[in-house]
Amino acid sequence: MPHDDHTRLYRWLLAHRPACFLLMTLAFLLFGVLSLDLVKFVSANAGFLWANGWMGLMDGGFRQLLELLATALLAIAAYLLFKLCEHALVHRLAHLRR
Repeated sequence: MPHDDHTRLYRWLLAHRPACFLLMTLAFLLFGVLSLDLVKFVSANAGFLWANGWMGLMDGGFRQLLELLATALLAIAAYLLFKLCEHALVHRLAHLRR
């Protein structure tokens, strides 16, 4: 079933359905936790920086902005892992061999 143009990770996910489902569940939970209130925190940080300017940046606003960006990137990575697992499981269900 796996093709040569699939990545090793995707082929592994296709071959290990229970592990794929568990990994998908963990990625979903991680995405949820990381993205929870992210918009609110970014908005609050932007408001702080807007109100305090350079002093806000120096008082930790820039570091917090970088941390929020890193959190957003990690959330996106968790979402992509979730979608990859979902695709592998749907692929297996759509191409069951009898």
